[in-house]
Amino acid sequence: MWGEEVRERFTAPELNLARHYLVKQLKGTKAVAQMLRISQRTVERYVKDQIKKPRPDLATRLEREVKKQWQPQIRAKAREKAATTGGIVVDTRARMGYTAPIGSTDQDRIRHLTVALPPRYAARLFEAQEAGASDRELQEIAAEALKEVYFQDGGCRAGSLEEVRFTDVEHLEFEL
Repeated sequence: MWGEEVRERFTAPELNLARHYLVKQLKGTKAVAQMLRISQRTVERYVKDQIKKPRPDLATRLEREVKKQWQPQIRAKAREKAATTGGIVVDTRARMGYTAPIGSTDQDRIRHLTVALPPRYAARLFEAQEAGASDRELQEIAAEALKEVYFQDGGCRAGSLEEVRFTDVEHLEFEL
């Protein structure tokens, strides 16, 4: 019998897909058998549906390995979509203010913002992250994006805004 935790995560059809997925990713049943610490013949029997339900410990290892193989691909696809069509959502709580012409009344203050950023900023953030950018550099890109999207509303207001200050970051999270 499957353990409750495994049954909740993987249905039988999904488990079957997982077995085939691993065999395809690792290019054969031998590599899957070594990874799961079972015999090659057992893997072949699972793939052919001669065995339908793995032992709970094997089901747990299978799930872990599928996630390890699959998640990087899923993340890459999500990032690609965000950088080309979908954009990214930034959720932050930080001290923000801006530099504007004399007479501006907005002082730096703690703000909690959740803002959808366009794909070009998602692309810049991902590229900077992959290039090893520091947290400060990523915050600067986020500040530029918030300037355009939040403070200037895509060019509809605050056109003379010069710079957005983004400091004392308490929380900064990006969601695809």
